[in-house]
Amino acid sequence: MAIGEICSRAVIYTRRDESVLSAAILMREHHVGSLVVVDESGARRIPVGLITDRDVAVGVVALGLDPQKASVGDVMSPELIFEREDAGIAETVALMRQNGLRRLPVVDASGALVGLVAADDLLALLAEELSGLASMVAREESREQRQRRAMP
Repeated sequence: MAIGEICSRAVIYTRRDESVLSAAILMREHHVGSLVVVDESGARRIPVGLITDRDVAVGVVALGLDPQKASVGDVMSPELIFEREDAGIAETVALMRQNGLRRLPVVDASGALVGLVAADDLLALLAEELSGLASMVAREESREQRQRRAMP
């Protein structure tokens, strides 16, 4: 299964020239802890960074900076790691683990933003798959017991 099949396609994003205040308001309105920072090129949105609620708290508020004057580009995490939408789940988990990331933008072949995958999304998927396996094992045991009782 490709990561593009399970990533969230409703990505909340901002531009690097927006104020930190406007980014914080977006996070509050949409109940998210991070925004993908994009450069817009026509209809395409190219991810260039991430800004998190921690960036706002530690990089602006704790320093006494004015969130209306500080721009997203000033405080965002500029070293963006992303995943291609055709990458496999195991590959994506390895990339996230290797880099200590909880969220990862997902891009198409041209580098345009198509989604966001979070560790929570992957945990939910894996829990569902493990539950399915456990159910299969239980059914197999029941079937085997019924067959043994039916034997002469």
